[in-house]
Amino acid sequence: MIAPRTIVVPPEAKGQRLDLFLAQFPGAEFAVVSRARVQLLIEQGDVLVGGERPKPSLKLRGGEHIAITGEPHPAPLKATPEAIPLDVVYEDGDLAVVNKPAGMMVHAGAAQSEDARSRGTLVNALLHRFNALSSTGGELRPGIVHRLDKGTSGLIVVAKNDRAHAALGAMFAGRRIQKTYLALVHGAVAREKGTISAAVSRDPVRRTRMTTRSGQNARTAVSHYQVVRRLETRFGKFTLLSVRIETGRTHQIRVHMASIGHPVVGDTLYGAAAQLRDQRNLQPVRAAKERPEPETLRLGRNFLHAAKLEFEHPLTGKPIHLEVPLPEELALFLRRLESAEPPA
Repeated sequence: MIAPRTIVVPPEAKGQRLDLFLAQFPGAEFAVVSRARVQLLIEQGDVLVGGERPKPSLKLRGGEHIAITGEPHPAPLKATPEAIPLDVVYEDGDLAVVNKPAGMMVHAGAAQSEDARSRGTLVNALLHRFNALSSTGGELRPGIVHRLDKGTSGLIVVAKNDRAHAALGAMFAGRRIQKTYLALVHGAVAREKGTISAAVSRDPVRRTRMTTRSGQNARTAVSHYQVVRRLETRFGKFTLLSVRIETGRTHQIRVHMASIGHPVVGDTLYGAAAQLRDQRNLQPVRAAKERPEPETLRLGRNFLHAAKLEFEHPLTGKPIHLEVPLPEELALFLRRLESAEPPA
C-alpha cells in the first residue's frame, strides 16, 4: 500500500515531466514500479499538484507540493493470442507438448500488468496456435499444468481441456510424470550419480532466489543426477549431468546444484560466473605487459534443458516418450568447451 504523503519538488527537478519525476523519486514507495503505473496513478486522480489534478506530461517548475493519495489499480491481466512460432513435438485432442526456447516466459507474472511486459509469452503463442486451452489456470495461465524458468529450454506439457488438466495435475502431484534435464555445471562432481533431497523455500533476504536453508514454507524437493560427461578445459572443469526430478519446485535443479557447490553454467543468480575465462592467462608473469588479454566464453543463459518427458496419456493410458536434443546455442557452447584443451 502507498501511504498518503506529500512531496515537495526540489529545484533541480525543474523542467522534468511529472510522471518521470515520480517514477524516479528517491525513496518513494511507488518508484519501484514503472512509469506506466505512475501514469495510471495520475489518471485515477490519486496525484494532486497544488490541489489540482494534473496531466502526466505536466512540466515541473520546482517547489510544487505533490500529494499522493492512493495506489495504482491496473486492470486484471489476461493472456492475449500472439502469432509466435512454436515447436510442437506432440499433439492430440487433449494435450500438447512444446519445446520451449530459452528466453520465453511461460506466462506473465501477476504483477506484470503493462501490455509490453505481458507479450511474447508461451501462453500467448499457445492461444494463437490452439485457440482453446483448459480454463483451470484462469485467464492468465490457460492450459499451464507445470512451468519452466524463462532461461530454461525444453519440453513442457499443455492441457487443451479441463478434464486433461485435472488428470495431468494429479499425475504431477503423484510423481507419475518423469522429467529429465541436461545440465552443465561448474566443477568436477565427485560421484558418478547421486540424489539431492533438500527442501526448497524462498530466500528471506533475496526474494528472487530460492534456498535449501530451512525456512518458512519449505517444500520437499528431490533431484537424482548422473554424470553424462566430464570436461577438463582451459576454461576450467565442468560436468554434464542428466538430472531427473521427482518434484517440480521453483528453481529446483539450479538451487540444488548450487547447494553442493556446482552451480549451473550461466546461472549468475546462484553463483555461476557471467563469463568463463581462459585459465592459462591467469598465471603470474614477469610484467603486466607480457600478460595477454584472456579469452572468454559467455553463454547468455542457463545451461539447463528439459530434454525428456515420459508419462502415460492421462485419459487413454497410452505411453508417451518424448525427447528433444540440446538447442543449437547449448550444443555449440558445449562443442567450444570440448575443443578447449586443458592448461599444460
